[in-house]
Amino acid sequence: MTLRVEGRHLLHLCVLEENRFRVSLQKDAAWRLGRTWTVAPAGDAPWGGRGRDDTSGFACPSPQISQSETELVLSTETMRLRLLTPLQMVWEAKVDGAWEVFAEDRPTGGIHLGLRDHAHAHFLSRHPQEPVFGLGEKTGPLNRAGQRYEMRNLDAMGYDAERTDPLYKHVPFTLTRTQSAGCWSIFYDNLAGCWFDLGNELDNYHAPYRAYRAEDGDLDFYMTWAPELLDLVKQQEQLTGGTAFPPRWSLGYSGSTMSYTDASDAQVQLEGFLTKIAEHRIPCDSFQMSSGYTSIGTKRYVFHWNDEKMPDPEAMAAKFADKGVHLIANIKPCLLQEHPRYAEVADAGLFVRASAETDANCGPERSVFWDDEGSHLDFTNQATVDWWKQNVDEALLQRGIGSTWNDNNEYEIWDRHAQCAGFGEAIDISLMRPVMPILMTRASMEAQEAHSPEQRPYLISRSGAPGLQRYAQTWSGDNRTDWKTLRWNQRMGLGMSVSGFYNIGHDVGGFSGPRPEPELFVRWVQNGIFHPRFTIHSWNDDATVNEPWMYPEVTDHIRAAIELRYQLLPYLYTCLWQASERSEPMLRPLFLDFGADSQTWVESDSFLLGRDLLVATVLDKGVEARSVYLPRHPGGWWDFHTGLWHEGGQWLTVPVTLDTIPLFVRGGAVIPMGQGANRAAPEAETARLLAVFPAQGDEETTSLLYEDDGVTKASKWCLSHLVLHSTHNHISLTTRREGDGAPVLPEAQVVLPAGERRILKTDTRIDL
Repeated sequence: MTLRVEGRHLLHLCVLEENRFRVSLQKDAAWRLGRTWTVAPAGDAPWGGRGRDDTSGFACPSPQISQSETELVLSTETMRLRLLTPLQMVWEAKVDGAWEVFAEDRPTGGIHLGLRDHAHAHFLSRHPQEPVFGLGEKTGPLNRAGQRYEMRNLDAMGYDAERTDPLYKHVPFTLTRTQSAGCWSIFYDNLAGCWFDLGNELDNYHAPYRAYRAEDGDLDFYMTWAPELLDLVKQQEQLTGGTAFPPRWSLGYSGSTMSYTDASDAQVQLEGFLTKIAEHRIPCDSFQMSSGYTSIGTKRYVFHWNDEKMPDPEAMAAKFADKGVHLIANIKPCLLQEHPRYAEVADAGLFVRASAETDANCGPERSVFWDDEGSHLDFTNQATVDWWKQNVDEALLQRGIGSTWNDNNEYEIWDRHAQCAGFGEAIDISLMRPVMPILMTRASMEAQEAHSPEQRPYLISRSGAPGLQRYAQTWSGDNRTDWKTLRWNQRMGLGMSVSGFYNIGHDVGGFSGPRPEPELFVRWVQNGIFHPRFTIHSWNDDATVNEPWMYPEVTDHIRAAIELRYQLLPYLYTCLWQASERSEPMLRPLFLDFGADSQTWVESDSFLLGRDLLVATVLDKGVEARSVYLPRHPGGWWDFHTGLWHEGGQWLTVPVTLDTIPLFVRGGAVIPMGQGANRAAPEAETARLLAVFPAQGDEETTSLLYEDDGVTKASKWCLSHLVLHSTHNHISLTTRREGDGAPVLPEAQVVLPAGERRILKTDTRIDL
């Protein structure tokens, strides 16, 4: 339905699903930017963007419509919008057969629209008791209520993980839990800079409100309702194109540091890493090469190789491949003004172009970048995309470096009207800065796929917006070494996860600042092993390197934690498959699965990895005990290490020493594990273990084990259903499987917790 507002603007109301409506406002009946790169319900968007009027991929049910002198109502069986006169939107959901309001515009002016520009704002009524989550990668509490945030992608190296804002990503998406009307989310599909005020601002002329303000673009938002928050998380991930399914080796330990490639003997340093992981018996699957390999002097020049530091990269790559360690190269989308190929690229017109106000000739835009000035490549220009793919192939892939780390791609271009080619229709950079890193990463991905068409690609990108997760893994950027970073990064990761970014992690040990003290380093590794991206990375002030063996007195603890990571790889890989195939978040705040327990909504230092592992690692210095809340659950919780069962709905005090990694398992779960592997390749495992953690009482539960070859797109696959039936007297375990493949290891050893006394009824051999 389309309505005319104030005789000149068009307000579009569209019912996309039973529980999702879209509202769009066209100023003067025209789009400011008629395309989106974030919305992709079919799994991807065209290179040139998806038309905003495109409703493909949505069910688009026919709504019931009614109208009176004071309101217009659009409704489905689940959700309805009441549009009042004067203009106010009231959103309702059917709860227990009755319509209940779950959100509404501020009655004293819900929408503001700039008269001379395209700045706009949307104001909603705010209820102080309602928690608000989302906004992706943000510092501070997971509950965003009462705070103010800005979306303006920045290279925020050394940020304070509790307070710094803005950061690297643009995620204009929030989720809210009401007291009695379920949960709702709102996603503003606008890539221009914006602000969210969720209760920090007060105005005497208005009742409590929350605000979204944008400096440019279109007011175009998706309003979704669901009974539970988890439903909204999954639907947002699906709306923006789903999650990439990278190779299994991406879950292994990944080494990295600026120091190796900055060194004058960079190749020697890198090859020495292979020697050290073997010497210290550290499992490892990849190494992320920082940008020093491209240096001329102290500066970085993408796709340039420093032959003095790296005399034979092909031979080096072959050594890494021989050891089963994958190389990932850092690449940047900005060419410094002294880059050997700058003139070539400028003459070809591949850069974003300056506005006429800045440069009368509209030449390449110039921005501060890496201690100099440079120009950013324009990935809305097909010629740029082709140039980038060719250079990824020639400079990296043909040399044996198979994956890309797309870095420093925040596009800090502050000439707001600098021009992007827009695939034939010019666009101001201010309208689409966060999409540039998405397109950059997509170009890298397509180069990797063209080079190795049978392989599943692996990519990393630091910056972006919703939709980035279709192509790449991401992380929380250049954090600072500090105890509080460990705690607040954990919450930052959960914020990304509930915003639809599932494959994430942090720089373990801290990237910038002082080197971590031994205890902090151990605790950071113990925490990092439970994140999808597990990378130890650093650029320490004293030129030291964060390595598993950096402190001999704690190397055994580091090795033990990493070995636990590798034992859990079958479970982790199943979680990764579920993220890609079923939109299940890998990292989960306790309330996503146990929202009926009010305690889980309180800020917590624990989280779930998948549905079954409750992670409560130590985040404080010098403590001898860790308090853990175990959510209410009829099956209770098992201590992973001691095998003791605990009733849910209680706080537990766990004694800790430096080697303690508090970890609990949901009663009723079967955790598939591997043994003997020092690589993440499935064939590296020598034995399969099924760790059975039965529920108390009479209950039947099903756990999953997903297996394939771990690397190819067309791999045969096998999904084993592990059905656990518990009664008061006995436990039975049966299996069934689907798929065109077979388990990597056909037999499994079944292990019960030390505290379990019931009889296990099953075959003497579990045949997967």
